[in-house]
Formats: sequence, structure tokens, C-alpha cells
Amino acid sequence: MPMPTLLDIAAQTNADLVPLIDETWTAHPEISGIDIRTGNRVGNVGAAMPLAGISYRTLIRTSLGNSGGSFRDAGAGVAPHKHGYENRVVSTYIMHPRWECDKAIADRHPKGWQYYLSQEAAATLEGEMQALGKQFYYGVGTGGNAKGFPGLIAAYDSANMVVDAGGTTDNVASSVWFVKFGERDVQWVWGQDGSLDMSEVRVESILDPADNTKKFDGYVQTMNAYPGLQVGSLRSICRIKKLTTDPGKGLTENLIAQALMKYATGIVPDAMFMGRRSLMQLRQSRTATNATGTEAPFPVEAFNIPILTTDSILDTEPLAL
Repeated sequence: MPMPTLLDIAAQTNADLVPLIDETWTAHPEISGIDIRTGNRVGNVGAAMPLAGISYRTLIRTSLGNSGGSFRDAGAGVAPHKHGYENRVVSTYIMHPRWECDKAIADRHPKGWQYYLSQEAAATLEGEMQALGKQFYYGVGTGGNAKGFPGLIAAYDSANMVVDAGGTTDNVASSVWFVKFGERDVQWVWGQDGSLDMSEVRVESILDPADNTKKFDGYVQTMNAYPGLQVGSLRSICRIKKLTTDPGKGLTENLIAQALMKYATGIVPDAMFMGRRSLMQLRQSRTATNATGTEAPFPVEAFNIPILTTDSILDTEPLAL
């Protein structure tokens, strides 16, 4: 495992101890619900529910026995209706990051070992949030973590709630996801009563990375959480897929309109999530209509649905995904 070195201390010291400038931070609005361009929270985006245990069953109505009306002739009867239901299990998964450093090195930090460990904790949490953002879309497959929870890619109706942009170049594709959040739709689930527990800092013997027969004292801290994802209805999610760099195969207003038409009347997604390349493609597809001919600005919505830009959606998806 890579460990902090004296160079890490020197890098912070030589910065005259100004606040940390973080070049690793990325946007993950699917968790926070925050539009990074405005700083505002968007509706119910990122909705989450604490769970007493680690899993639960949901009862889903999948079909209606009759939607044509129960009219009858005088003196004639009607058949009873039977609706379709199924149980789905929502599970949470263990997320247990650990960080450690040489005690002698951390103790030499100008602000003390507590400050150094706090920076490590913040960096670890940011890394976990980035991982959760990718897991939200890709789940246990390409782009996600096989030990984590299933993502939208495994939960959406890939036959009916999808628009194919028609890209043909493999491994340069991207997607746009339309999501409705809420208790009956999509929401984050956090097991063990929503705990996000940080352990006390402890001193342990750590193996020398270069020679596992040798040990030294180090500060160690861990975090424990149980994240999961509920998709209550297949009609809560729609995807535009195969957005590539091929001519005419990028994101357009027309593709967005097609996706929105997949939703049942009265069901409106809370947001659409896309990467920066897709955002640029959408901007380029729009025509400036102002009197001065100024270029079109970056879109913040389409058909009154907020656009949330995320770094969690890849621009390297295989076409088969």
C-alpha cells in the first residue's frame, strides 16, 4: 500500500501552510444533489434513507389487471381483476476504507499529527465519494466495483427506457441518465441507521512496504459505512446511450426529447446527469438566436429539467454496455 513520505510533509510545508489545493476533487452531484455551477441544491436529487439493518424488501406493483374500465351489460357480470406484484430486495454493502502513515513522519508536521491525519481523512472520504458516484451508474460491472451495490445500469428497463444515439466507435461512448428521486423511485440507502463511523486514531505496528519482515509504529484510522441503492420503479430511470465522438452521434436536444417521451404522463425526472463532453456536445448542437450572434452558453437545463454535470460518467464506455 502506498504510504505518505517526508516528501508529502515537505510539499505541505513548502506551501507556507496555505489551505490545501486539491487537484483530485471531482463533481459527484448524484450524491450531494448540488449543481457545481450554481452551488444550489436541486430538488430531491440525492435523496437518501437510513436503514435500521442492512437490507429490506420492497413490494412493487408491476401491472394492473384491467385499465380498460369495468363496464358491463345489464344482467351480465364482470371478471375479477388480478394485479401483478413482486418483491425486490434492497441491500447495502460494506464500505471500509483505511488510511495509515508512519508515526514519526506525521509527528513532524508543523501543525501536528492531528492536522495531517485530518487531511488524510478528508482525502479518503473524497475518494470514497468518487467511487460511490461511479457505482451509482455502473454498479458491479465496467466502471464500478464488483464488491459494491448494483447500479442504474443493472436496474433500468434497457428495452423500453432507453434512447440509442447510434455511435459506432467502441470505448469512446458515454451516457446521459434521467433520474426521478424519492421513496417510490430512486434513493440512496445507508444501512445501520445511516452510520458513517470514523474510528478513533490508533497506533499500530505497520509492515514495511519494502520488507514485510520489518515493522514500525504508525497512525491508523478506518471508516465504516453501508451504502446501497434503491430503484423502486423501472419508470424512474431513462438512459441515452452510445453518445460518441462520431459525427452526428453526440448529445442533442432531440435525443433528450426522445428520452423524456419514454416517461409515463405525469412522471418527470428530477435531473439529467451527463459528463462534460456530453454537455459540450449539447451546447454545440444549439443555435444562438440573440441579436448579437453571441455563442450559446453552456446549458443548465433542457425542457425545464435541470442538467447536472458529473465526473462519474465515463467517456470510455464500450458500445456493448
